[in-house]
Amino acid sequence: MEPSTMEKTAPPPPLDSDAALASQETPYALDALTEHKRNGLELAVRARWIAMAITAVFLVYINPQWDVLYYHFILALICINGWFIRRVGRVGQSRMELLLIYIDLAIMTFGMVVPNPFSDNSTPLPMQYRFDNFLYFFIILAAGTLAYSWRTVMAIGVWTVTMWLVAALIAWWLTDPVPGLTEGVMAVVGYDPIMAEFMDPNSFGLQLRLQEAVVFLIVAATLAASSRRFYILIQNNAGLERERANLSRYFSPNVVSQLSQNDEPLKQVRRQDVAVMFIDIIGFTKLAAEQDAYHVIQLLQEFHGRMETEVFRHDGTLDKYLGDGLMATFGTPVAGARDATNALACARSMQLTLERWNTDRRRAGEQEIEVGIGVHFGETVLGDIGANRLEYAVIGNTVNVAARLEERTRRLGAQIIISDALLQRAREEGGDPDLWEGFVAHPDQELRGLNQPLSLWALPRV
Repeated sequence: MEPSTMEKTAPPPPLDSDAALASQETPYALDALTEHKRNGLELAVRARWIAMAITAVFLVYINPQWDVLYYHFILALICINGWFIRRVGRVGQSRMELLLIYIDLAIMTFGMVVPNPFSDNSTPLPMQYRFDNFLYFFIILAAGTLAYSWRTVMAIGVWTVTMWLVAALIAWWLTDPVPGLTEGVMAVVGYDPIMAEFMDPNSFGLQLRLQEAVVFLIVAATLAASSRRFYILIQNNAGLERERANLSRYFSPNVVSQLSQNDEPLKQVRRQDVAVMFIDIIGFTKLAAEQDAYHVIQLLQEFHGRMETEVFRHDGTLDKYLGDGLMATFGTPVAGARDATNALACARSMQLTLERWNTDRRRAGEQEIEVGIGVHFGETVLGDIGANRLEYAVIGNTVNVAARLEERTRRLGAQIIISDALLQRAREEGGDPDLWEGFVAHPDQELRGLNQPLSLWALPRV
């Protein structure tokens, strides 16, 4: 009975295979189906309780006698059974859940067909079918669409119709007509067979029972088709989430957002002011030579993971990993109002993160990690490069300057070096002055590959 299962009981068809396929293809689809099942069952059971409470009040209105408590007992059994269904409901094969659904329908059929044992009413048994009690099965069917797969919804339709018609045929076969009633009707209506069949208290109206069954099956098939479409939509959305998650392994969240929301959003080449950051581990070559390859890779994974987190936390884009370092940009693919400020805040946060990490490394008897960070702000060229395999590129003199600033951290004994352009931009953006507190000016610095000297600001190492 579940969202995507392959249901099986004695008469019932097998459970849906959607959940099994989802679990094989991706955990996202299975998680989505599980969440839908859990929420749907909760809603379906609550809807059942409300519907049964309304029905109980309505029964008192149409039959204000003590014997109506028998039907209240039937309604209570259905509510209790719903609670059990909620307890055992899960995505995947669940024969107990299917059995409880079957019991649900059996309880309702019994309550509608079998006369009230506490009633003194001598109404012929065929009259039980004249009260249109079959309508209450639609409540169970409608509630089933909230939590169950299309196969289960269709199974509910088939089981209901089967039990209802079988009960009618058994009652018709075993019940003896009440003498005189049929004859009295015939005397009143003459020889009109349709009128006589409709008015005769001894008639089970098997044609009408068949009509109820056909209509119920049509509604069940329609709801099953709707449920199937809904489950396909859930799986498709889960597939999109999987693709988005896979993209996030290679692109930063803001780039993934652009890729997923627009058609070819990064294709057009354009010029744009961007903050560019380079960070690199100092002395990594010597450090790597002293350790085995496994520990080197583990070190890089831990380092990149911590730095990547800070980049994303400050709305940056991870451009690429560079061995023992990385390049990040702020203001790509779409420029923001605080790109320079975010870049500087990210650099400061990276240092704090490294300090905490080094504290843990000292306690573990491992060597501390020192880095150099260079950040520059200026015009870059943005766009896709490549033919079949595209790569989003940020190029230009600003990128080269940021790389040179990271290199200059060794000579100046600095943790972070920023350009005067970045500092001025951060001030224009209204950045927190604490971000550049402690930076020392280094005017007229010659950088390799540049014709003009730059004014730099360096945060000395402690």
